[in-house]
Amino acid sequence: MSRLSRSAACPALLVLFLLSPSARAACVGAPGPDRVRLDTVVAPLRNASGEVAFTVYPDDRRRFLSKGGKLVRARVPARAPETAACFLLPPGSYAVAVYHDENGDHDFNRTLFVPKEGFAFSNDAPTAVGLPSLADARFRLNAGGGVVRMRMRYRR
Repeated sequence: MSRLSRSAACPALLVLFLLSPSARAACVGAPGPDRVRLDTVVAPLRNASGEVAFTVYPDDRRRFLSKGGKLVRARVPARAPETAACFLLPPGSYAVAVYHDENGDHDFNRTLFVPKEGFAFSNDAPTAVGLPSLADARFRLNAGGGVVRMRMRYRR
């Protein structure tokens, strides 16, 4: 490869990086010396309708998935097949719940028995019957930060 073609490839790679979902995501949370970056990524989304809500919960069984129990939430425009959000948090144990709010009504829509919108949990915590436990969704965010990848599930 010639020197010119190598130098032309570098800006192209930089542009691709800057356009990636995780690079675009603005971090939610207050910066500080005790904060590290948590990147959360969910895929595959079946479409780019609406937004995706990423909710981080503290390591507290009473607060996990309960109304008012969240630590922090990010709502980002849905991008198929992958959507990402970034958080600034102190190192510790957390759990993440995600849903694809396809109609943008800020509610996780469901029928009596089945969710109408896609959902995911950290560690791809199992949900065969009911909601996952905190123990299944819990992960450790170390001092170097981390990435949590989740699989979006659709029941309808």
